[in-house]
Amino acid sequence: MCSVVAVAESAAGLTWTAPAGWKNLGTQPMRAATYSVAPAGGDTAGAECGVYFFGAGQGGSVEANIERWKSQFRDASGKPAAAKTGTRTINGLTVTTIDTSGEYSGMGGPMAPGKPVGGYRLLGAIVEGPGGNIFLKFTGPANTIAANQQKFEQLLASFQRAS
Repeated sequence: MCSVVAVAESAAGLTWTAPAGWKNLGTQPMRAATYSVAPAGGDTAGAECGVYFFGAGQGGSVEANIERWKSQFRDASGKPAAAKTGTRTINGLTVTTIDTSGEYSGMGGPMAPGKPVGGYRLLGAIVEGPGGNIFLKFTGPANTIAANQQKFEQLLASFQRAS
């Protein structure tokens, strides 16, 4: 069932609330939630925010995931795109973030799109929860991501320990 109403979600001993207007596509394999975001001005495609939970101690280290996400973007010259990373505390939880853009190649492997897509951006975050890490990967056309950056920040700010 798809919903555009903000509802609380949970995994890894954490709860969060998706921003109003983001379409909840429900769970998928390895995903605690998937949100679809409509295209912003000038973009023909929308964006997607996957919220991944692989289980306690699963999914790789924070550093390995940040490096993997970085490797999925190239600049105009074909070199790895610049990325801004940081770590902060939100509601007592350690959150590591990444912001990068350029030509997006996806995750690689047999399920990857045939050709990299230009003009894409990634806002990513890893929230360290009591039951394991939650990985958020918000990807799509740069304009759509920029138009929804505050909503992504709102999503991050909603993470808290389950009561």
